[in-house]
Amino acid sequence: MPAIRMARSFFTVGVWTLASRILGFVRDILIAATMGAGPVAEAFLIAFSLPNMFRRFFAEGAFNMAFVPMFSKKVESGEDPGGFAQDAFSGLGFLLLVFSVLAIVFMPVLVLAMASGFADDARFDLAVLYGRVVFGYIFFISLAALLSGVLNATGRFAAAAAAPVLLNVILIVALLLADTGWFAEAISFGPEVMGDVPGVHHGDLVTIGVVVAGIGQLALLLWAAKRAGYGFRITRPRLTPELKRLAIIAAPAALAGGVVQVNLLVGRQVASFFDGAVAWLSYADRLYQLPLGVVGIAIGIVLLPELSRRLQAEDTVGGREAFNRAGEIALALTVPAAVALIVMPGPLVSVLFQRGAFDAEDTTATALAVAVYGAGLPAFVLQKVLQPLYFAREDTKRPFYFALVALIVNAAIAIGLAPVIGYIAAAVGTTVAGWAMTWLLWRGARGMGPASEFDDRFCNRAPRILIAAVGMGAALYVVLMLAGPVFAVPTLRYGALALLVLFGIFAYALFGRIARAFTVSEMTRSLRRRG
Repeated sequence: MPAIRMARSFFTVGVWTLASRILGFVRDILIAATMGAGPVAEAFLIAFSLPNMFRRFFAEGAFNMAFVPMFSKKVESGEDPGGFAQDAFSGLGFLLLVFSVLAIVFMPVLVLAMASGFADDARFDLAVLYGRVVFGYIFFISLAALLSGVLNATGRFAAAAAAPVLLNVILIVALLLADTGWFAEAISFGPEVMGDVPGVHHGDLVTIGVVVAGIGQLALLLWAAKRAGYGFRITRPRLTPELKRLAIIAAPAALAGGVVQVNLLVGRQVASFFDGAVAWLSYADRLYQLPLGVVGIAIGIVLLPELSRRLQAEDTVGGREAFNRAGEIALALTVPAAVALIVMPGPLVSVLFQRGAFDAEDTTATALAVAVYGAGLPAFVLQKVLQPLYFAREDTKRPFYFALVALIVNAAIAIGLAPVIGYIAAAVGTTVAGWAMTWLLWRGARGMGPASEFDDRFCNRAPRILIAAVGMGAALYVVLMLAGPVFAVPTLRYGALALLVLFGIFAYALFGRIARAFTVSEMTRSLRRRG
């Protein structure tokens, strides 16, 4: 019963990812309150985005997309998966070490590539300094991502999903400690570049906290892998025939990952020429990343090894069932989230971020970006459903070609419209490119056989889910028009947002039942039943 087992796995990953994203909100609320959308916040966000960008390129993107199917098939056939994983661990570790040293040396070039609008500005020097400190994170978190792939491929999702919680806990503690005088004096390197501007001590300590968190995540996953029977150690890398095959498969995925990261670079470059825009887009990104992380990433993590095992066992029926139920869950959870982000971005941003150094102008600018990103949310999640169809077959070339087309679309819109509509062009480009990539992946998957086809149940429920979400959006809009003034009262806005969210959940469940998109009992039963 793959659908029931997958639903439980989605739930496990989703719960831990939700916990991580909630703590991430707490972290970003503290960053917004202490640094606002000012120069220190922008310098830190650019510096922190560098290791995250290359992490997706090296580990979670290219490497794992090639590694997980190969490792899953070895687990299924019993062909020494542990030895293969150890060789991959050593090879990736060596590659990361060399790359990290080069990146630290050439950090000014990387910062200019991310935000050339910082040139001849104090933000540039601070971003370079923070980037050199924080870049060690990529070594630890990329190896942790490989270990996550090992655990996920063997059906152990909890530890890998829980690891990101450590990052946010440590960064929250760092931000709170920065308010104490002792830490402000003992760890103080930012003021030498920026001067003693508000928030610079918080930037110093949270930068160090990122590296500490990377070490903690790697240690946790090494322990979990050892408990699962996969012990890893530091060994001299060796280029085995299997690693050569891994590199051949990973190369197109690496190029595709590089294209995706160039998309992000385009957005940040456009934003860097508008004061505060880097921070506005980063805070907006956090909001739409919540449903994307809880649903999309959870589906991608669970679906890839599941499809790989099914294809290895030539189980076409099980593969099709897994693909369709993953798509159904993705739409049922993300379409209403997208509608909510479009209908009520103002209350979300004001309640979560507007305090301290983050003012009403920042709220308005961030809310507009949230609405634009929200329109692309279903596309970003559907990509997580469609990509495993290719990667499970070790087809990494076509996603690369599709990503190139999406890059051209993104660059044309973001750069072309920036002089007309300003910073928001970056968000528009991201959303339109997301839908273009989804359409190309869907179109390319049509010739892959029965396992990649949508079944009657999916085709029947998809439009009903859309109807239910639109009904929920209309109900939310009416309530928001009537209760809008309540959000201007500081003591009432938190409760008002909580009630609005609960109302939205109730409205979606009601409209979903009326439209026969799903039943609440059906969804809860899928999560409770054991295979």
